[in-house]
Amino acid sequence: MIVSLLAMAVLLGVPLTIVTWSWISTTAHEDLSNRLKTMYEDVLAEEAAGAITGPEEVHLDDFRLLVPRTGTLTLHGPTGTQELGEPLPADRLSESVTLGSGYTLTLSIPASDVRPSQWLAVTVLVVVIAASVGGGALVATVTARRLTEPLTRVAGRAAAMARGDLSTAWPRYGIDELDRVSEALAEANAEITRRLEREGQIIGDVSHQLRSRLTAIGLRLDELTLHPDPDVVTEAQAGVAQVERLASELDELVSASRAESGVRTEIDVVAVVTALADDYEAQFEAAGRVLVTRIEEQPRPVSGRPGRLREALSALLDNALRHGGGMVTVRVDDLGSADVVRITVSDAGRGVADAIAPDIFRRGFSGGTSTGVGLSLARALVEADGGRLDLASRRPAVFSVVVPVRAGAPSDDEAGGDAVRRDRVPHR
Repeated sequence: MIVSLLAMAVLLGVPLTIVTWSWISTTAHEDLSNRLKTMYEDVLAEEAAGAITGPEEVHLDDFRLLVPRTGTLTLHGPTGTQELGEPLPADRLSESVTLGSGYTLTLSIPASDVRPSQWLAVTVLVVVIAASVGGGALVATVTARRLTEPLTRVAGRAAAMARGDLSTAWPRYGIDELDRVSEALAEANAEITRRLEREGQIIGDVSHQLRSRLTAIGLRLDELTLHPDPDVVTEAQAGVAQVERLASELDELVSASRAESGVRTEIDVVAVVTALADDYEAQFEAAGRVLVTRIEEQPRPVSGRPGRLREALSALLDNALRHGGGMVTVRVDDLGSADVVRITVSDAGRGVADAIAPDIFRRGFSGGTSTGVGLSLARALVEADGGRLDLASRRPAVFSVVVPVRAGAPSDDEAGGDAVRRDRVPHR
C-alpha cells in the first residue's frame, strides 16, 4: 500500500507541480494583457476624441497607474522608443499590443516577481501530497498491524500448544477468518486435552488395578514362603521375585506413558513464570484480584521437557483463581544446598479444608465444581520430570513445586568440594 501511494504521489505530483508552476506564470501574463488592453482602449478613445492624432503623441506618464510597481512600459515606433520605469533583467515576463502605424506598446515585469507565488503554490502542493502519503502510510501501518499482530499471536499460541501448553485460552480478534482459525485450533486443543485426560485416567486405573492384584498375589506368596516344604518355599520365593519384577516393569511403563516427545532440555524458570503471569494477569484483574511474582535471585536452570512445568504451574494458577481469594503470589527460590529450585503458589483465601486436604491430588476428586483432574495432572507432570508437588500449607493455601536443577549448573555456594547431585527429587 505504501509503495502504491508513493507511485501515485510521483505520477500525479510531478504533473501537478508543472501545471501549477505554469498556471501561476499564465496568470501573470493574463494580468499584463488586461492592463495593456485598458491602455489600448484609452489610446483609441483619445484618437476618436481628437485629443491625439496618432500613437506617436501618446504620453506614457498617462498610464503610470496601470504599470506595476516593478514593471516597465515601452513604446516602440519608427520615430524612436519611449520607456516608463526601471530597466529590467533579461529574465522577464512581457506582453505587447500593436497601436498601428508601426507602434508597439510593451508591458514587462521581472520574472522574480512571480517566483514567490510559484514556489508557494508548489510548496503547498508538496505538503498536501506528503500529508496524503503520510496519512495513507499510517492507515496502511495500522491495517497491517491489525492483521499481523493477531496472526503472530495465533502462531505463538499454536507453537505453545505444540510444546505442550494446553491450558491457555484461545482469544478472538474480531477478524472473521482469523477467528475461525483460532476456533478450529481451540477445538483441536480441547480434543487433545480430553484425549490425554482419558488416556491418563485409563493408565492410572489400569496401573492401580494391576498393583492391587500384584499386591494380593505377593501377600499370598509371602504366606507360602512359611510353608514347611522346602520346594514350596523355593517356588514361592521365585514367584515373589517375579511379582516384584512385574511391579517394577509396570512402574516403568506408567512413567514412559507420561513422557512427552522430545528430549529433556534446559528450562528457564523465570521465563516460564513471567510468561504465565502475563497470560493470567488480565483474568485476575477481571476478577478484581492481584497476581504478583517474587524472584529473590536468578535461579539456576532446571532440567525437563518443554511444556510440563508450564502446564503444572498453569493448573495451580487456575486453581488459585477459581477456588482461592485475595492476592496470589508466585515465588521462585533456588535452594542451592539441595540442588533444587522451589516454586510456590499461594493465595490469601480460606485455604484447603482439613477434610479434603488428603484427597486433593487424587484423580477425579473435586472439592467444588471442577473436574478433579487439574491437580492430579499437575502432580503427574511434575513427577514425570523428577520433581515434587505438595500442599505445603493448608491455611493459607500454599502449593510447592520442587524441581531438580540441570546437571552441571554451578551452585551459588559451590566451594570446590564434591557436590551432591540428584537426578530426581526424593518423595515422601
